[in-house]
Amino acid sequence: MSSYPTIVLKAGKERSIQRFHPWVFSGAIQHTPKGLNEGDLVQVLDSRKKFLGIGHYQIGSITVRMVAFSDVTVDQAFWKGKIDRAVEARRAVGLTKKGDLNVFRLIHGEGDGLPGLIMDYYNGTVVFQAHSVGMYLLKDTFASILKELDLPITACYNKSAGTIPFKAPIQAEDGFIFGEGDTIEVNEYGSKFTINVVEGQKTGFFIDQRESRRLLEEFSKGRKVLNTFCYTGGFSVSALKAGASEVVSVDSSQKAIDLTEQIIDLNFGKTEKHTSLCADAFDYLAKMPDDFDVIVLDPPAFAKHVRVLENGLKGYRTINEKAIKKIKPGGILFTFSCSQVVSPQDFRTAVFSAAAATGREVRILYQVHQPADHPVSIYHPEGEYLKGLVLQIS
Repeated sequence: MSSYPTIVLKAGKERSIQRFHPWVFSGAIQHTPKGLNEGDLVQVLDSRKKFLGIGHYQIGSITVRMVAFSDVTVDQAFWKGKIDRAVEARRAVGLTKKGDLNVFRLIHGEGDGLPGLIMDYYNGTVVFQAHSVGMYLLKDTFASILKELDLPITACYNKSAGTIPFKAPIQAEDGFIFGEGDTIEVNEYGSKFTINVVEGQKTGFFIDQRESRRLLEEFSKGRKVLNTFCYTGGFSVSALKAGASEVVSVDSSQKAIDLTEQIIDLNFGKTEKHTSLCADAFDYLAKMPDDFDVIVLDPPAFAKHVRVLENGLKGYRTINEKAIKKIKPGGILFTFSCSQVVSPQDFRTAVFSAAAATGREVRILYQVHQPADHPVSIYHPEGEYLKGLVLQIS
């Protein structure tokens, strides 16, 4: 058996680990050895001292994030094998070979068996983001593995200062591990985006809406489109690319509006078909004209924790009701939730309640999810964080 420090579970608490769920909660633990440091590798045993797996120890409600369910040596070869399999999964669905696409998620945490680790690929630059101390301490190991991959990688930027647990006894600092270049131009199915990996939200761009942006093109030709919470204007670019008659981009951040204007100019030059507004989306939806054919609701997470779930669901109900009430007959609504604690059924119920309050006839045309480079482990349904509905409103 492995020589890592041993955590022992309470009787009956081993079942989720036996079903390969990657999290061990603090309430399931019978014994934790003294002297553990956050980020240490530990082996997890059941109450009868039977081996269950190996994971990173951390302080908090999730006490262990499992990285292996067999008795293995966790060394550089182990991590390289994990990353190689993740890259192969992207290659299998064509993401590494598309000439009109050079931006995708390379590593997606639990979905790739690497809980606490995110890596995004931006046209040769990889943004590394650790959500656990264990993964953060491996940043140099991962950087050396990236240099060996069969992918054109010229730089790796560590962007973990804002994602390491706030109680962690470590001072994470952002910065390039190797290479340089704050601003990168990427190609997403023919649309161009300028990504600032240092200042941008998340790792720099919302890659997870790639396929939904592509789907929006099917509904935008000749139509008036509203893109709320626009950030850098990704949905606005897709609508204009498809031939929308008019696009309005709304965000409460002037910085986001400035970025949207830059991206629109990069793709189309100065165009009278696009208008950007710095405004609160809720207020705008309440006062806007009722002549939009297509509306996109892609808000930030309204509920980041279970304790605020009900308030979050209220937010989804309110904003969807405003949009459904105002959209033109026959209009198309793209509506999303990126809150992990909001289940697909919770979100659908919130939208149902919003639709019912308006009394309008509403059909579900598509149910959309995060794309293939944001995989969900079948053993970890919590990983399905992005939910979306494409609705037709009569």
